[in-house]
Amino acid sequence: MSSVEVIGRPNQRQRTRKDLLQAAAKLMRQGHSPTLEEVATEAMISRATAYRYFAGVEPLLLEASLDVEVLEPEELFRNVASVDPAERLERVDAMLHNMMVANEAALRRMLIHSLQRRLPGGDVDGVPPRQNRRTPLIEAALEPARREFEPRALDLLRKALALVLGTEAMVVFKDVLRLDDTEARTVRRWAIRALVAAARKGTARGKPRRAR
Repeated sequence: MSSVEVIGRPNQRQRTRKDLLQAAAKLMRQGHSPTLEEVATEAMISRATAYRYFAGVEPLLLEASLDVEVLEPEELFRNVASVDPAERLERVDAMLHNMMVANEAALRRMLIHSLQRRLPGGDVDGVPPRQNRRTPLIEAALEPARREFEPRALDLLRKALALVLGTEAMVVFKDVLRLDDTEARTVRRWAIRALVAAARKGTARGKPRRAR
């Protein structure tokens, strides 16, 4: 396959990576423990390209097993009536929290693999070292209320929330702050509401305030 996959736009590289994860998950659901070459064939991606995204089959199968645990935004917010951004973000947090509690050891191993890819000599042609699952969830949570925020505030909110939700935050809460799961959830919920409130400052009735 063409190297355009590797040197192309970030969205293209994320899609290629996602295709590999989905192919691996499909083969595993069939009761098969595939090789990286077999996953590449299933994803219709060249063997060489697959090795650019994953150093071996172990990190690929590990992440694929976790990937299926994270709901897609459409599934998470199906039949959800609330348009309140904080409530919707707490729904994202609750889903990710339950997934992390059930898969903590695997998530730590996945984090090790992604960090190793960022060591000198480990990065390969700008290929993403991990899949960005949290941003689509955050964006879906904020979508119904996006007009309440100024564009710059919305962008900052989206990025700041990525620091609060996910595996890295779990490591900080557990290893650095030594908090239990209940305390960690309390802090995350406070942070979510504080960030939403901060992003709303400077807006009135959904319209940006005029500079004086």
